[in-house]
Amino acid sequence: MERARFRAWACICLGLIFESVLSKYTSVEPRVHGSSFKPDEVLCVTRKNISVGGIFRYTTLVNGSLPGPVLRLPEDKVIWHWHGLTQAVYPFSDGSPLASQWPIPPSHYFDYELKVDGGVSGTYFYHSHIDFQSSTASGPLIIKESAPAPYKVYGERIIHIQELWNSTDDDILAGLEATSLRWLGETNGILINGNTIVNHAVVDPSSARLSVIEVEPGQTYRFRFIGATSLSHTSLAFEEHPDLDVIEVDGGYTKAHRTELLQIGSGQRFSTLFRTKTCEELKKLGRLDFYIQIESRERPTVVTNYAVLRYGGANCSFGGEAGQGMLSLSTTSYPRHPPLKLPPTIAGFLDYKLEPLYPNDFPSAAEVTRRVYLDAQQVVNGWLVWRSNNVSWADRVNGPLGHVTPAEPYLVSLYRDERRYMPDYDAAVANGGLDESTGTYPARIGEVIEVVVQQLGSLAMDGSSRGGALDTHPWHVHGRPVYDVGGGPGAHDPAEAERLLAGTTPLLRDTTILYRYTPAVAPGQVQGWRAWRLRVESPGVWMIHCHTLQHMISGMQTVWVFGDREDLLRVGRPAVSGYLEYGGSVTGNAERAPEVIHFSELEAYHRDGFRGD
Repeated sequence: MERARFRAWACICLGLIFESVLSKYTSVEPRVHGSSFKPDEVLCVTRKNISVGGIFRYTTLVNGSLPGPVLRLPEDKVIWHWHGLTQAVYPFSDGSPLASQWPIPPSHYFDYELKVDGGVSGTYFYHSHIDFQSSTASGPLIIKESAPAPYKVYGERIIHIQELWNSTDDDILAGLEATSLRWLGETNGILINGNTIVNHAVVDPSSARLSVIEVEPGQTYRFRFIGATSLSHTSLAFEEHPDLDVIEVDGGYTKAHRTELLQIGSGQRFSTLFRTKTCEELKKLGRLDFYIQIESRERPTVVTNYAVLRYGGANCSFGGEAGQGMLSLSTTSYPRHPPLKLPPTIAGFLDYKLEPLYPNDFPSAAEVTRRVYLDAQQVVNGWLVWRSNNVSWADRVNGPLGHVTPAEPYLVSLYRDERRYMPDYDAAVANGGLDESTGTYPARIGEVIEVVVQQLGSLAMDGSSRGGALDTHPWHVHGRPVYDVGGGPGAHDPAEAERLLAGTTPLLRDTTILYRYTPAVAPGQVQGWRAWRLRVESPGVWMIHCHTLQHMISGMQTVWVFGDREDLLRVGRPAVSGYLEYGGSVTGNAERAPEVIHFSELEAYHRDGFRGD
């Protein structure tokens, strides 16, 4: 099998996302990636002052661009990977700092060699997974089909959605972690493919511009939408183009389903069929340009931004030069009035409506071995934290807010002292799923678990007006995708949930929305739930967390441990020693080459019957 290798350089810490399945014990040894090693892609993460949206901002970038470069990779190939992909073999490359691996130290690099299985072609993205970096340090990752795609299109376009802040990452982080909360406000602009016009004072007009999405008349395109936002839920639609057919969600094909707009939460991805207008329709309308309108949702204020959908008119006969006399939209200013009236948040958007294109082995209620509830609640006492089952987890060691934070990655701790850090499965089951001694949620390979995330009205210990407040949360699952079995207002009721599910076939998803349904309830009252079914098949240490960056930083994260000792610690020491230290030998720098285990070789050993020591 051909292998593609990817190198990530970091001038600041960078974390990644992936999913792992390990082979049996093996004596595979680290390899030195010296001058003869040639990675297929190199990603360099830097911080620099750039002009974007009309302001200057000190910004985290991948390869110097916003967003980072598009990676297009085939299925059935060993590759580097991030958000949403089901992966195998690579235990120290999940990218969640202090869960499965150390961050990449400044001025170091880390070589990724990961495999994408067949059947996972679709839309993904890569991003940093530490602090507030992923607000800008992200880019599209497209997995191409190894066989003809089920939907025939003329071409494809990517719409990568981010947010712009007129504050630095460090300032936002410091405000969230302060013992007296300093909230630096809402987004100052929604970026489409790296461009926007800030809703703040423009100081550099050269960067205050709209992205242009170019298409040809009379064609069908695949539009790939990537929700790489930090805070805002978004609603998006096209002027004079009301028919979008959803064909893919979070990397899985669906039966075509028509909608007039998309709601996209942080971490979510959609593909739609987009049918462009004919030359005759364009001539009748007298225009080649149309607005793409995007608005924030579920926030105190609505932020509205735009891009331009632009037709090429070379193949149309309009009289005179192509496009002469047709309406052209400015890319350096906004319309005086929004051309579209987008509705308020549609709670439960597309729930119970989408169907998988192919059978997906959905487990019935009878197959569920146990149910785990995650009760999420905001707690305010001058400071602000988000807790799940009364535990807040963050990746900032020695932070001021008392989050559960290990001193080193949990997987590393297991290697150092498994007796101390291996979670007590029986105690966890008796406690509703949480092992209090380790702060993790253990599961055994082969289980089918139903995970239900519920939101409770916030607790204001300082008597502030935040008591009872609710928010909307895009919950994301690392590792294998889960079956999204729906959601609704109030508290979860298993019988009602099963009734809503009747006659549907849930999709495999990795990011779904827990809606708030109403702005506030009584403190501690349950309002809103989202449920998944999960086949526990992939040993590893995995995160399940809200994908809103401000909420992650404030503790809205949980750690899950799938498998026992034999499942988790299958590559012995000293082979893994370079992975166990921050800046260990697995990372390289200008003076030394990294020593890397080629975990893909474990598949060959497993296939050929090798078991090792």
